[in-house]
Amino acid sequence: MPGGRLTQQERRQIALGLADGLAYAEIARGLDRPTSTVTREVLRNGGPGGYRADLAHRATEHRAHRRRQAVPRGAAAPARADGRDAEAVRAYEEVFTTVLMQTGLPKMMARVMAAICMTDAGSLTSAELVQRLQVSPASVSKAITFLESQGLARRERDDRRRERYIVDDDIWYDAMKASARSNAQLIETARQGVGVLGHGTPAAVRLENIARFMDFVSESMARAAEQAREVLFTKPTPPPGEDGAGGDSGPDTGRR
Repeated sequence: MPGGRLTQQERRQIALGLADGLAYAEIARGLDRPTSTVTREVLRNGGPGGYRADLAHRATEHRAHRRRQAVPRGAAAPARADGRDAEAVRAYEEVFTTVLMQTGLPKMMARVMAAICMTDAGSLTSAELVQRLQVSPASVSKAITFLESQGLARRERDDRRRERYIVDDDIWYDAMKASARSNAQLIETARQGVGVLGHGTPAAVRLENIARFMDFVSESMARAAEQAREVLFTKPTPPPGEDGAGGDSGPDTGRR
């Protein structure tokens, strides 16, 4: 029924709708469900290209079983100190993690990044991540090392000498810079292959096309990242006189 947990039959209808190329909203109308329910269901269970009804149903039952073990029968979900709906936050974190995985992040790295991003502070300690995700310290350490290598997270010591893992506001800029460095190596290697395989041969032409394409895309992405960072994260300079430093500077003779 609308509002309740999806049935196995409904999940099969979702799978059929995806196979027919239907939009989430259209599938949802056929089920008399909110579009957000279908969207969340698909994204947390493999995405549009990997959704399987039976696997999704078993995965949902497994998650429900784990939650029942974590929360004693009859006990309500613990209230959050920030006043947010705990169940809604948990469900959204699953969706966010799945989307991060679809960008190429391994599951544990995606879980760690989603957890940090969803804190108001933008940082968590290893102990906090271990408790929140119910994983080992080694798993957290491995995930952070990977995220650091991709420019997606960094470490610093807080005033209690604890190591905190931080996701900055411009993480995507850092990630694009790291991607550009990786692409530069691919471009250079592809061009080396041109000399090895012989200019003008089909294989060499293919490698040269790879290098040219990646070179163009990388340069465009790097330029766009710089422009976006400047627009989104540079605070506007206050007009002369508003901060007390400009005074009465008279007309701006440098304006063009």
